[in-house]
Amino acid sequence: MIIGGAFTDDEVYRTIRQSGDNGHIPRNTPTETMASSASSSNDPVALRFGASMALPAHRTVEQARLMEELGFEYMGAGEHFMRGRPPGPTHAALPLLAVAAGATERMRILTSVTLAPFYHPLMLARMTATLDIASGGRLTLGVGVGGEFPMEYENAGIDIRHRGRRTDECLEGLRRLWTDDAVTMRGRHYTLDEAAINPKPAQQPHPPVWVAGRRDAAMRRAVRYGDGWLPYFYSPERYADSVEKINAFAGEEGRDLSGFQWAFFPYVTLAPTEEQAARTAAQSLGNQYLYGGEFINIVRRYCLLGTPKMCIERLQEYIDAGARHIIFSIAAPPEDRRRHLEVIAKDIIPHFRRH
Repeated sequence: MIIGGAFTDDEVYRTIRQSGDNGHIPRNTPTETMASSASSSNDPVALRFGASMALPAHRTVEQARLMEELGFEYMGAGEHFMRGRPPGPTHAALPLLAVAAGATERMRILTSVTLAPFYHPLMLARMTATLDIASGGRLTLGVGVGGEFPMEYENAGIDIRHRGRRTDECLEGLRRLWTDDAVTMRGRHYTLDEAAINPKPAQQPHPPVWVAGRRDAAMRRAVRYGDGWLPYFYSPERYADSVEKINAFAGEEGRDLSGFQWAFFPYVTLAPTEEQAARTAAQSLGNQYLYGGEFINIVRRYCLLGTPKMCIERLQEYIDAGARHIIFSIAAPPEDRRRHLEVIAKDIIPHFRRH
């Protein structure tokens, strides 16, 4: 069913339940690395490009080094703890990114996304501050509430209905723990009593937080607790609408959005024709819907499909709508994902560097 020209969140969630997850390089000094990554991420106008995990976990070092060599500015990793029953393959984001950080020196690392409802703010603050320090100040923390797979909440003892509230409290505590010397907080889900972490993150005042989601509640969360917005399964029109809403919510909250980072997480499939790409993407993301009509229409509406030229034209619509940090997620067979990374880096990103 289509409402107002966009698929409902429930339809996307039903789809995602079937989906998959998520040479010598000149080296900078650590000081140069931190300055470079900070300037790259904090410019609100310049376009920045990254990609999420495309190769298997045991090839994380290979992918990280390849992506840095190709000039990507972000490497992302998402997570689930139990993706279905029986569960599909998945990993935790922070350990993968720690491996990627150790294999690189310039590229930023991004959780795309961390499932915030599963983390106590003290634990998340300590883990992320450690990773930020160890990486030389290269962490961007993407957070979401999840919900596609209720069984992972049930088995963790978390009421899925409270995931939004848990995320809000986690982010409030997290940001304070990153910056304050003693944090006392009494929430519905978390309590802190003069809590603190030492040392604090390398980035000052703290690593950027990108809030992921699709609905108004996530947009308000981005305004209250975030430094950026990272939607997924959006059309360009809906992205533009989200920019307008976030600016309106910021006005209500008295929030200055100077430096706010407008990100986007598009699925991409490269093929000689749009039809071939759509079928490949549908099979990669959820082959139950490949021939049923419904899912392949979702793919056509929300994914970058076809030749590099076709993907460039579609991506330009998102950039015109306000996206500035593009994190590609490759929807292709495993054996074709490395090629996708190389083509994106050599044939798609340079177009935007020249304009």
